[in-house]
Amino acid sequence: MKPSSLALRLKTAIVRADDGLLMRSAFFGLLAAAGAFLFTDLREMSLAQAPLPGHDPMTTDAPVLPPALTDGTPQAPPVDPDSSPEILRQPMRFELLTGGVLKAEGSIDLGAAERFAEEIAARGEYVQAVSLNSPGGSVNDALAMSKLIREKGINTKVASKALCASSCPLVFAGGVAREAEQDAILGVHQVFNAGQDRPSPEQAMSGAQSTTARIARHLEEMGIGNGLWINALETPPDRLYYLTPEEMAEFKLVTAPVATAKQAD
Repeated sequence: MKPSSLALRLKTAIVRADDGLLMRSAFFGLLAAAGAFLFTDLREMSLAQAPLPGHDPMTTDAPVLPPALTDGTPQAPPVDPDSSPEILRQPMRFELLTGGVLKAEGSIDLGAAERFAEEIAARGEYVQAVSLNSPGGSVNDALAMSKLIREKGINTKVASKALCASSCPLVFAGGVAREAEQDAILGVHQVFNAGQDRPSPEQAMSGAQSTTARIARHLEEMGIGNGLWINALETPPDRLYYLTPEEMAEFKLVTAPVATAKQAD
């Protein structure tokens, strides 16, 4: 049976289930199955080419904005982002805007969470919202940033034609109020902890399962629906599952409806 077929069947079971315990059991069953699928992929990757010490995947020539996940020919993202790939590839930097908005732009590099914490500490209570424009990066840093945002009672937003992909939605999920403007680009896909040394296949599988469980638990604590990360688990790392405004609301990723062209008129 193909991985995507099994994931689809489990996803259907979760949607149809009315009992909360059954939903939770089925969801974590999917996480376990996803770990097995990742084991095969990571085994091939680790045997083919291991990351060099200190390697940052966001500095490679991989596309900043991967094509959408489709059954056939890959499709472009719903809209083109305003920022260039060069800007998005740079290590995350912070800029204080008017109205208590702290703009966080660039890849979530190792150490981004520490710099973010320093910014929040320096600005005191002036920061009311964090505006994200990032292709993702370090999962550990993204989770740390998200937890600090919720702890400080800060809101999050993704502006029109700004990008929040890969691990960036984990940061976005930390906001008390979460806003995605019309034409904001939010997308998810499989993530794993690459590490600095060549992992054995068993270590790679263990790391993938541990990372997946940490993400699932964090999203649950933030009040985000399980369906968000199910779509991530079904999407290869070289693709993105672009979220529609309806899905953002369904998964409780946003706390207010995303404006559509019809609503904006």
